[in-house]
Amino acid sequence: MERWTYEKLARSDPGTLEQVMRQGITPEFSDLIGWEFRGFNQPYITRILGFQKFKKGFFVAPGQNPGGPEFSGYNVPVVQNGLYGKWLALPDEDNPKRYGFYRAYRVKPDERDNKYPNALLLNYGIARNGLNPARLLRDYLIQVDTGNPDLFLGEASFAIGSLRVFPSHFVLERYNKVEDTIR
Repeated sequence: MERWTYEKLARSDPGTLEQVMRQGITPEFSDLIGWEFRGFNQPYITRILGFQKFKKGFFVAPGQNPGGPEFSGYNVPVVQNGLYGKWLALPDEDNPKRYGFYRAYRVKPDERDNKYPNALLLNYGIARNGLNPARLLRDYLIQVDTGNPDLFLGEASFAIGSLRVFPSHFVLERYNKVEDTIR
């Protein structure tokens, strides 16, 4: 079995990443909630557009049960300083901008977004995003292997009606604990 690292995944081709997505396991909620993960969007175009690097955080929102069927999350923009630079939140580490909120839950076979039954679905189609185009995003997230609860691979696409377009991969690795309460 291939021993994957964050850097190896970030530099892999889409075909290889597709195989990893299909072989991965469903992440445990407890491995995600209360943490932010450093993220890297694999397509080069995201570098040009200024969002190749990001952070993704996970939390239990008001009204959600910590042991329930879903939890929540958000994205944080970071300084775009290359794969090996530190993940520095914008506008700064003490006041990160949180946006692109989503609900996270196990993929449901009877729903439209069921491409990877072994994944969690990060569904951005929630009222909190208002008119932000992020509301069109649907991400799948898998744990790369059973021996590493810190490394994840995802596939993002835009939901336009019943179509899912522009799929691309991203890598996540545990980065920092979230100390404050997210609302």
